[in-house]
Amino acid sequence: MGLRWGRVLATAAMLAPSPVVAQRITELGIQATALVAEPGALVVGGYGAVRTSLRSRMSLAAGAGVSDGKATVRGEALAHFLLNPTRQHGAGLYVAGGLAVVEGPVDEGYIVLTLGVEGRPAAAAGWFVEAGVGGGARLAAGYRHRWLPPGWPD
Repeated sequence: MGLRWGRVLATAAMLAPSPVVAQRITELGIQATALVAEPGALVVGGYGAVRTSLRSRMSLAAGAGVSDGKATVRGEALAHFLLNPTRQHGAGLYVAGGLAVVEGPVDEGYIVLTLGVEGRPAAAAGWFVEAGVGGGARLAAGYRHRWLPPGWPD
């Protein structure tokens, strides 16, 4: 029975649509995250993401900062849904959710939910601002550089 399920999974993997590498958008940037909680925190660090489809993005962020006068580190893994992914001018909205892990005065894991606005989501670079929750009231802001495929957006 195990061999049959292995064949089913192998066949499903071959038939599943694979992202076209040339169409993938990669993003790298910096971000600052402030948490209004007890204790509060301010973290600055790096950000990386891959757009997995036109409207979705998977991101990782990690940074170091201060919480209650002591050193802290925070990592986040978020899935984003972009409402205006092909806008080259103006702002675009997105929602994101995922997990955060914090080590420092507080060693915890949190669920993160956020609403974001980013400048020029289909351009080579842009700013972003987010508000939400995840270990307290969460505010984040930063800058992203994007590697766009030729002819983006079509």
